[in-house]
Amino acid sequence: MKENHLGFLVCFWFLLFGSCFGRFVVEKNSLKVTSPDHLKDVYECAIGNFGVPEYGGTMVGTVVYPKANQKACKDFNDVDITFKSKPGGLPVFLLADRGDCYFTLKAWNAQNAGAAAILVADDRIEPLITMDMPEEEDAQANYVQNITIPSALISKTFGDKIKKAVSSNEMVNINLDWRESLPHPDERVEYEFWTNSNDECGPKCDSQIEFVKNFKGAAQILEQKGYTQFSPHYITWYCPEAFLLSKQCKSQCINHGRYCAPDPEQDFSRGYEGKDVVIQNLRQACVFKVANESGRPWLWWDYVTDFAIRCPMKEKKYNKECANQVIQSLGINIKEIDKCVGDTDADIDNSVLKTEQEAQIGKGSRGDVTILPTLVINNRQYRGKLDRGAVLKAICSGFQETTEPAICLTEGIETNECLENNGGCWQDKAANITACRDTFRGRVCECPTVRGVKFVGDGYTHCEASGALRCEINNGGCWRKTQDGKTYSACIDEHSKGCKCPPGFKGDGVKTCEDIDECKEKLACKCPDCKCKNTWGSYECSCSGNLLYMREHDTCIGKDGSTKVSWSFVWIIILGLAAVSVGGYAVYKYRIRRYMDSEIRAIMAQYMPLDNQGDPNHA
Repeated sequence: MKENHLGFLVCFWFLLFGSCFGRFVVEKNSLKVTSPDHLKDVYECAIGNFGVPEYGGTMVGTVVYPKANQKACKDFNDVDITFKSKPGGLPVFLLADRGDCYFTLKAWNAQNAGAAAILVADDRIEPLITMDMPEEEDAQANYVQNITIPSALISKTFGDKIKKAVSSNEMVNINLDWRESLPHPDERVEYEFWTNSNDECGPKCDSQIEFVKNFKGAAQILEQKGYTQFSPHYITWYCPEAFLLSKQCKSQCINHGRYCAPDPEQDFSRGYEGKDVVIQNLRQACVFKVANESGRPWLWWDYVTDFAIRCPMKEKKYNKECANQVIQSLGINIKEIDKCVGDTDADIDNSVLKTEQEAQIGKGSRGDVTILPTLVINNRQYRGKLDRGAVLKAICSGFQETTEPAICLTEGIETNECLENNGGCWQDKAANITACRDTFRGRVCECPTVRGVKFVGDGYTHCEASGALRCEINNGGCWRKTQDGKTYSACIDEHSKGCKCPPGFKGDGVKTCEDIDECKEKLACKCPDCKCKNTWGSYECSCSGNLLYMREHDTCIGKDGSTKVSWSFVWIIILGLAAVSVGGYAVYKYRIRRYMDSEIRAIMAQYMPLDNQGDPNHA
């Protein structure tokens, strides 16, 4: 039986022997059956290592189990079967049996027939495994890179239940949910890319190089702005001591068998050797280390991309000289790179590669890295196609909801749920304000902050402005009207919330404030001679005859009387001031005159006796 397996484990990769070890983790997503009732429940399924899982999202569909080609190993067009959903209908999830062909071929045939996803039912009772890509890298496997539908392996028991329900003409509706497949604890995503500098391993190497080239721009944006923390890694193996002198170890290992990689052509007699790959892997790791220490870790993407273009194996440029040209063009310190690489012939540990080997062993929920290439996002292994859009979706699903960067909300990435019926959230069409906010994981109804004004509410049925500037935005959601050249508002421009009709009006303050007729309700102009006229928001009072109205006292006074009294009062004040002035002047003049006379007499007394003073020499 030609069937895909779990995936190769990390081995001592040699032609003459194979001893394997590793702890492979099966990554899962949830599957919820919504009908029929007797199947309603949440089940686990294993994510396939191909296609495009909808990380951070969900997919709803109805299950179809075909009457022919149930293992999906043949093209469904040959048996005249289609799974394209009809207008208004749910997408179709094809249920296929395990066996007879690669998992990837089943998915490819399902996709070509119009299925939106494929569920593969296991044919034995066992723990779920990861459906992997073909081990043989032949030309027939090239279609693997074109698989875009998600896939999932389900247990035999669950598969049998679905088949029984479908055979009884029951509609089985399923919700595939990847929202919790990757952790999303905070506003930064940490991810690793386990890769290889070898470019002669067939379609897998080609797709890896293409991915690096296509994903470089997004990766550098995320890294430069601090949204992610990225680190590349490289798998190496060590040669058992008993085989250190073998031809295989000498050609595939450096540092006396400590770090090894398989021969690129799997032929020890021609081309580059495995140790050439190890050295270039080490150089790429050192480029990242030196660039990271200089605060520019994103230069790794430029180096790897440029090296693949300028220094390919097929042109015999896969060497240190070509690598240094690329390093120099990027402004990276070559001496620091050489110091990091060290002596690859020395019988000592290399600190960089030793750290890489230790990192291969999984910690916590991650599991060992056993497949190349592998992405690890927030310490969880990514499953699916190595494609720019698919990987970006996975990384975006690793951000805490509403903290994802703008690149995660671009076309083809975000859900755009706010475009239809405003996502069911509150909105003020007049002010063009909405509580609907698109995030990578779907819309949230959250009262917004507009021009420094915070809106508060449940986000679904209401949001209202709060704070000191609340009246600046849509008048705080309160009533406001201009009439007869006057404008009145029910918004209170302070930290309080709510609306209150201004003086002269009554109503709820939100939708209506009606003018109060102070004249009709006897609230103004109550004096006997007063006449009242209502105005919008206020009133006017007047008096009959020659009387004047005094608003502060709500009374009328005579024009003549008030005038006379006023002028008499003024004359009294003037005469009083004049009298005070004359009296003051007289007092001032009298006191000054006496003071001056006394001063003059004192001075003259010093030089001559005055008339009223006797001669001191006469008795």
